[in-house]
Amino acid sequence: MIRDDIRNIAIIAHVDHGKTTLVDELLKQSGVFRENQEVAERVMDSGDIERERGITILSKNTAITYKNTKINIIDTPGHADFGGEVERVLKMVNGVVLVVDAFEGAMPQTKFVLKKALELELPVIVCINKIDRPEARPDEVVDEVLELFIDLDANDEQLDCPFIFASARNGIASVNAEETGTDMTPLFETILDYIPAPEGDPDAGTQVLISTIDYNEYVGRIGIGKVDNGSVKVGQDVVIVNAHDKEKMQKVRITKLYEFDGLQKAEVEEATIGSIVAISGVSDIHIGDTLCSPENPVPIPFQKISEPTIAMHFLVNDSPLAGQEGKFVTSRHLRERLFSELNSDVSLRVEETENTDSFQVSGRGELHLSVLIENMRREGYEFAVSKAEVLYRTDERGNKLEPMERAFIDVPEEFSGSVIEKLSNRKGELQGMGSIGGGFTRLEFLIPSRGLIGYRGEFLTDTKGNGIINTVFEEYGPYKGDIAYRKQGSLIAFESGETVAYGLFNAQDRGTLFVGPGEKVYAGMVIGQNGKSDDIELNVCKTKHLTNTRSSSADEALKLTPPKVLSLEEALEFIDTDELLEITPENLRIRKKILDATQRFRAKKNAGK
Repeated sequence: MIRDDIRNIAIIAHVDHGKTTLVDELLKQSGVFRENQEVAERVMDSGDIERERGITILSKNTAITYKNTKINIIDTPGHADFGGEVERVLKMVNGVVLVVDAFEGAMPQTKFVLKKALELELPVIVCINKIDRPEARPDEVVDEVLELFIDLDANDEQLDCPFIFASARNGIASVNAEETGTDMTPLFETILDYIPAPEGDPDAGTQVLISTIDYNEYVGRIGIGKVDNGSVKVGQDVVIVNAHDKEKMQKVRITKLYEFDGLQKAEVEEATIGSIVAISGVSDIHIGDTLCSPENPVPIPFQKISEPTIAMHFLVNDSPLAGQEGKFVTSRHLRERLFSELNSDVSLRVEETENTDSFQVSGRGELHLSVLIENMRREGYEFAVSKAEVLYRTDERGNKLEPMERAFIDVPEEFSGSVIEKLSNRKGELQGMGSIGGGFTRLEFLIPSRGLIGYRGEFLTDTKGNGIINTVFEEYGPYKGDIAYRKQGSLIAFESGETVAYGLFNAQDRGTLFVGPGEKVYAGMVIGQNGKSDDIELNVCKTKHLTNTRSSSADEALKLTPPKVLSLEEALEFIDTDELLEITPENLRIRKKILDATQRFRAKKNAGK
């Protein structure tokens, strides 16, 4: 049976190509909002961090009605670090809208998300967005996208896909680049005509594959998935099975059932094939589970999510200032929080270590882990993290392999030489170089993932904030040799106390300070960056001895350079392998792993043997 009154689509794209803005317009023009209702921009990005950074982290479900047809829409993340979100939600849909920037063209994540869609044989509508940009080049971008289809071995049917030209910001779309269009009707019509309606057997046993987990503090875990076969109703007994876990066979009862309606969930009594539903009241439901009728418990195959490539250690904070600012500080708190994250983030791995106060957390990239850290910090957790390090593998001959990334870098022409030199020093290989207009050069590098750790801040400085760097995981390749992460050493506090202007004034000539006057520091804490490669210990709590001719008011005449306040990303990039980042709801402090200077010297001496 075909449910012709439903279409299920996912919006996929590279980061910042306008997916979420496009969904906003589809919601507005389908009448989801009242005419006089004030609507925030990027209404689908509901998380604080998503709104602050302008990125989508978690896929979001919504639904609109156009010509009596319900269109379920999933807005997916565009950043490579959240690729796990994209991979799994594609199992819920029957087609995708691929959004491509009319100036930037096909980018690394465009290739990644398109490859996943083509592997699942999903039909693709290509939406060339931002055609109102002054430097837009829609015709060239169409050619680039078709080349990408060919590179990814698309079949003839997939190659014959429709193209829509849109300006999501202005709420207009048309079927050819010369026309401007008046609204989003061409896109709505193309979705109805080109995306197939869901199919299934309404008389077969129930089969619902859970592709996303939501969480609500009132009802607990909410499983979201598509009804593939049969129907599902409130009060029904079902069993949970899993294609990757043959032993799993758990009997549960469905207590609440929802369908999506605009930005809300509407409670329903029953849902049939093709419907995307949310199921609450099942506490032990996980991504990849299939809810089936007890008579025929057959799991639906679930795509294996790509493995993490980068890891950090999350540790209980044991600094001299530990426990003063956080609400959750013990190893039990840390363990519970990290393992609960696994419920909704399938790309994350958490492993216990020999030390009960330390956990190894692996993810898809620095941004992936930094978003988790920022969320925990806002929730009141206090802990420490080590420098991000890549996860190595070995081949059958015992050779060491490391993750490699393909990096696409757009920089003003005058900065390209500096970028090529820096990335070559980090074991990057230049694969291609060409002009993309507007005085910009596009560089393509194949580089070890660890070569990019700590580079983004340096890159923004080198390109005066005008460069754009995008990366996507390529493969595991042979180990490329050692890379020096940082050329400058650290300035380290010599004693514990509170910083004073006199001590800071004497210290600031040695490098860039991270602390200002009146801040708590402790011995072994990193208070700045040395101009040279060595670590130096400084006493920033040192006060001037008062004499008959000198008074304390003389301190007021000292001119201090404002300290460099590091963001979370900058601090994670800055720390070296022998350092930790102490994270509290109120402060970020960098410290040496070994706080005692004598023990640190001995450890360094022993390591050099």
